[in-house]
Amino acid sequence: MSGQFEATVEVDRPVEAVFDYLADGRNDPQFSPRVLGIERVPDTPTAVGTVFRSTVKDAGMKTAREFRITDLQAPVRIRWAEVSKNTVTAREGGYDLESLAGGRTRVRIYNVLEGHGVGKLLVGLALAAARKDADAFGTRIKAAAEAAIAQR
Repeated sequence: MSGQFEATVEVDRPVEAVFDYLADGRNDPQFSPRVLGIERVPDTPTAVGTVFRSTVKDAGMKTAREFRITDLQAPVRIRWAEVSKNTVTAREGGYDLESLAGGRTRVRIYNVLEGHGVGKLLVGLALAAARKDADAFGTRIKAAAEAAIAQR
């Protein structure tokens, strides 16, 4: 079984700046409390093939995660796929960004979760939790991006 969750939010910052902020996955702990630590490999600007290695805490358990950037089209699209082997993974995910009037940006985030092994039994619970938190997650992205990006 697999399924998708998504959220859409409007950030009061220009699309290029929001893209740069989100493309640097090292910013994820600023809006995702489950991310305990993250590094970019190689430690160069994000490009297709860049891997982000993180330690996350879900349901009280710490796991190692690796996401590879699969598509990067500045300033409108970022795509990733989880390459780590966990019971529930994000088969694909991404951000779609759209420039709005007044230097604002519409951001849509999504992830497609799938279960492996015993994770096939757990993915429904993970999806329910992610969907329940989706709007709040979008709000945390907005707040973090606006705090990190200077207003012009």
